[in-house]
Amino acid sequence: MGNKGIRKYGIKIGELKAGENNLITDVRGVKVGHVTLNKDDIKTGVTVILPHEGNIFKEKVLAASYVINGFGKTAGTIQIDELGTIETPIVLTNTLSVGAAHEGVVRYMLEQNEDIGDTTGTVNPVICECNDGYLNNIRLLEVKVEHVLEAIKDAKVIFEEGSVGAGTGMSCYGLKGGIGSASRIIEIDSEKYTIGALVLSNFGRKEDLIIDGIKVGKLILEGEKQVDKGSIIIIIATDLPLSERQLKRICKRATVGLARTGSYIGNGSGDVVIAFSTANRIKHYDAGILSYNAIHDNNIDLVFRAVAETVEESVLNSMIYASTVIGRAGHKRVSLNEYMDKVFNIGK
Repeated sequence: MGNKGIRKYGIKIGELKAGENNLITDVRGVKVGHVTLNKDDIKTGVTVILPHEGNIFKEKVLAASYVINGFGKTAGTIQIDELGTIETPIVLTNTLSVGAAHEGVVRYMLEQNEDIGDTTGTVNPVICECNDGYLNNIRLLEVKVEHVLEAIKDAKVIFEEGSVGAGTGMSCYGLKGGIGSASRIIEIDSEKYTIGALVLSNFGRKEDLIIDGIKVGKLILEGEKQVDKGSIIIIIATDLPLSERQLKRICKRATVGLARTGSYIGNGSGDVVIAFSTANRIKHYDAGILSYNAIHDNNIDLVFRAVAETVEESVLNSMIYASTVIGRAGHKRVSLNEYMDKVFNIGK
């Protein structure tokens, strides 16, 4: 894990220990892939999260979703909330590319499963989005089906953060946002488990930014105040055995981590959380009585803390890993790194 992301400035978020790489992929089996489209006024892409390395349709993971604020176009959460499972890769992209991403996942799933739409039912792709139109010419619809397939093929344990994949054109607190991740290790009944988060950050006003309790935004504010427009997608993964109900509960605690960075969750924000556990697999063709493990709710406070910490650090990492970008119509988003020495009087 080392001294990376926001930690390179000596800032440690929370009190729990981070995982080996401080990434969502510290949850064993989870992988992340990107396709980045970055040329002239095209600043966009695709990011894919694979819940495990097997056939996700045939071995579904327990899951839940939670809408913090519903100004968004995410696809697939209706079935997640009804059946409590995820059965495809999770795709992140820009708002107007949800359709292309959906088709990409469908084509991938049909290739992997000859029975879908034939001898069994159809499939529920999970596609999440944020509007990158400030930096990206979103009207050009540059994300194509093949980019989704490439991102799935690219999926790995060690992946880039910042201005990559779906995060290429995103803004956060009036600065450059994008993809960020973090993880925590917790211990319950002498067993160690991992909680990981990945965010697609695209929200907030510069003056609201808080880093580890310090009101950084007010120190770096230049010019007139901004309007809070934007969104965030938060994906939480764990190997801890949790029920769908408990996963819904930890989704709600993502709000704590978000608020600690300064967000008040504005009217025009699409803030969506999806959480899944790899501990229990639901086999597509199983019939009869299912049984699976779940922790007692008396132990869940530690999980809530881990979720809050990973989301807070993921947001900050999405900004620290991001580079300054000039995009559509000359619009510019500056990297948070350019302000850190001034605010904290420390070197990189």
